[in-house]
Amino acid sequence: MPLAVRILGLSVFALGTSEFMLSGLLPAVADDMNVSIPRAGLLISAFAIGMVVGAPLLAVATLRLPRRTTLIGLLAVFGLGQVAGALAPSYGVLFASRVVSALACAGFWAVGAAVAVAMVDAGVRARALAVMIGGLSVANVLGVPAGAFLGEHLGWRSAFWAVALATGIALIGVSTLVPRIPLPAERPRLRRELRIYRDRQVQFGIVLIALAAGGVFCAFSYLAPLLTDVAGLSDGWVPTVLALFGIGAIAGTTAGGRIADAHLFGVLLSGTAASTVILVLLALLGQVAAAAVGCSLLLGFSAFFTAPALNARLFNVASAAPTLAGATTTAAFNLGNTGGPWLGGTVIDAGLGYASPAWAGAGLTLTAIGAAGVSLRLHRRASASRVVAGADAGQPENQVRAPIR
Repeated sequence: MPLAVRILGLSVFALGTSEFMLSGLLPAVADDMNVSIPRAGLLISAFAIGMVVGAPLLAVATLRLPRRTTLIGLLAVFGLGQVAGALAPSYGVLFASRVVSALACAGFWAVGAAVAVAMVDAGVRARALAVMIGGLSVANVLGVPAGAFLGEHLGWRSAFWAVALATGIALIGVSTLVPRIPLPAERPRLRRELRIYRDRQVQFGIVLIALAAGGVFCAFSYLAPLLTDVAGLSDGWVPTVLALFGIGAIAGTTAGGRIADAHLFGVLLSGTAASTVILVLLALLGQVAAAAVGCSLLLGFSAFFTAPALNARLFNVASAAPTLAGATTTAAFNLGNTGGPWLGGTVIDAGLGYASPAWAGAGLTLTAIGAAGVSLRLHRRASASRVVAGADAGQPENQVRAPIR
């Protein structure tokens, strides 16, 4: 794997730490800014919405710009957003800094994924994307707890300064180690790029990502109250269990990235099915502490085992517009990351208890299995069409048959 791809993974570590670290800093932020904790929580929602909106917007805005220059610019803006957050004199300034950071983060994800794919052969796309996703997994295991530690001992602003420093290191790496990616000989045209959204395989790829991510984060977002109020664990166990989820995520990303290139649909179906089973077990056995902890570890593995295949599938079917494919993948994941927690909160507010988000999440992942099945059928039809077209053109059948994975 090229070193430049690993530098992109390091960059994602900084971005992911900033995205998720506020969950451990909300009380301190709320107290310092003199706002309620729910209002401080809007800072998390603002980042997620900025990711959904920013990915396609930034992809379109930078479509004709040099890729490395775009990455450098987006990282610089993101780093400045962290500095602005660290120095924010008011809630409004902090909110604005989060929106700006989210837009830059979304753009970097979209362009960075396209660059990672462009630097490797088609047969190892999933592994390259797994390296980027691995940066996010490490952010959950190391970056977020480190941010909480800094916030507790040096104040919440120190966490923003730390992310700004990590972003600076990533900026140096991207500037010196990521090669220039030549633009296509023919200048990209937005109207032609947007045609990918007419493709049913692209549409089902988006739905599959949103459902798979939404199902997992529907339950994960409310894991803390399930552990304390249902499983009966003390508050001190929560960081440990969240770290176990992250460890599972790293292992899942590594395994999924290695297998998905050869067995893409096998990873999609088995990983999503495993998440469904684990969520059902979490809902049924959540009152048993050992079962709740074990399910948390396994859920991290199954969710991120599937992630490289979800990314690679969308890049495969939208190969004519790789930057928009990266943007669409980012937006779809964040739709799930936003909609899943909303659904989990809705079932809790309905009085169904803290185990209910696991049931709701299982419903979403079960629906995702159906979407994966439809996607596989479309893939088989497209493969059969290529075989027929190649045979009509006089090519040997073994040269036109596409693998069904």
